[in-house]
Amino acid sequence: MSTVASLISSGRLHIHTSLESACASATIVQEQGPENLEFKQSLWAQVETLAPPSAHFWTSTSGIAASAQQQNLHDKTRLLVVHPFNPPHIMPLLEIVPSPDTSPERVEFAREYFSVPGSRHRPVVLKKEIPGFVGNRLAFALLREACYLVQEDVVSAKDLDTIIMASLGPRWAGNGVFESYQQGGGEGGIQAFLEKLGETMQVVWDGLGKVNVLGNEETGWKEKVVSQVNEAYGTLTPAQVHEKEDRLRDFVTIQVKEYGHDQPEA
Repeated sequence: MSTVASLISSGRLHIHTSLESACASATIVQEQGPENLEFKQSLWAQVETLAPPSAHFWTSTSGIAASAQQQNLHDKTRLLVVHPFNPPHIMPLLEIVPSPDTSPERVEFAREYFSVPGSRHRPVVLKKEIPGFVGNRLAFALLREACYLVQEDVVSAKDLDTIIMASLGPRWAGNGVFESYQQGGGEGGIQAFLEKLGETMQVVWDGLGKVNVLGNEETGWKEKVVSQVNEAYGTLTPAQVHEKEDRLRDFVTIQVKEYGHDQPEA
């Protein structure tokens, strides 16, 4: 794996001390600043005056739509979201999220950029903007229910992780959500699955938990979740983080090799 030092010495990475010099001959300007709307709006306004007219503007935001960031731009067709999934140096997904003003040519350029043969990346173009995009919405929905189940003493935080790692994690890594249920429905596919388990699913959906992550909350779920997670895993050392990343990289490499050759629908 390349290090920053090796990238610099090979001439693949150049460090700039000013926004002007960094943007002067850029083909792509990718913003990875704070999750602050005013900051991003101000930065893009500056970048537009410094970068070539042909330069593509990409933001790695976790949830601030391109349509909000572009307000101070004269040419709003240039900006779109290119959202990686954490850890970005390992995970293949890139959510490409244009604003209603982004030109189709800019969207296609981004999709093709990450679709070169042999690339580990899996770009997916969303059809419209939505807070949190798709990956984080699914992750946060699962996290909310996980916190609720721990709060209600249904399961411990560590056992919940075991359940995910021993069931949904590997299943979804191989087939995704809808393909899994298409397979689970047998000859009738997902339609048969929904018909057979519809009543049970509705009972579960109606009973899904709600926890408040902002403001005052009386249930104490945050303290309970944090305490159990800290007790189960402690604070990871840099060496432990690298070890876990190596394991994840090995898994993703296999997953991409087996399932990553088909490109998602644009």
